Amino acid sequence: MRTDKQAEVREIFERQPFGELERLVTQKLLDVIKKVAKEELNSENWLHLVARLAGRSYEQTRVTLLEFLDTDVFSLSPENCVSFLDPLIESWDVDLTTFGMEIVLNRRIASGDPRRFEFVETGPPQPEVEPGSQNSLRIVPSADCHEGRNRASKKLRFNGKRPTAIYYYRELQSLRDPLHFRAERSTGDAKLGGK
Repeated sequence: MRTDKQAEVREIFERQPFGELERLVTQKLLDVIKKVAKEELNSENWLHLVARLAGRSYEQTRVTLLEFLDTDVFSLSPENCVSFLDPLIESWDVDLTTFGMEIVLNRRIASGDPRRFEFVETGPPQPEVEPGSQNSLRIVPSADCHEGRNRASKKLRFNGKRPTAIYYYRELQSLRDPLHFRAERSTGDAKLGGK
């Protein structure tokens, strides 16, 4: 975290001890470390490495790890932080405008890319696609079927009943049937009264 941002975050933490921001940051750090710890719980090599980095014995680390996995943000102890958060987290950053977070893990202990968490506005929930509709969209070649018709068929509801794929296939077939569409008239036909 940049030095100027560290001062700003520290000021917020001091002004509001264990306030919303501090709980949010702590919870996300805890979630990430617990996930790594659960994945590595049965790895003796990993536990020896963590024990060495935390300056503790293997046995102490094993017992502390089991307690750590049962802890929550309100019962997190300094011992948990020294044993797991300090050695596993290389750095973390929070954007105070969007409350997005990035957590970088110590690559010697935990593999993977930095973990990113974002808090963004989402639209209304998307309707569930009926299984029959999904199957029919696989049957009908996409070049043959207009995207608008695909979207419309996905939004159809049938009072709790589930149509089969053949229903959707036939429905799409009828939309392509030339009997349902009039041919455009040329301007000459319109003047002569042609149909």
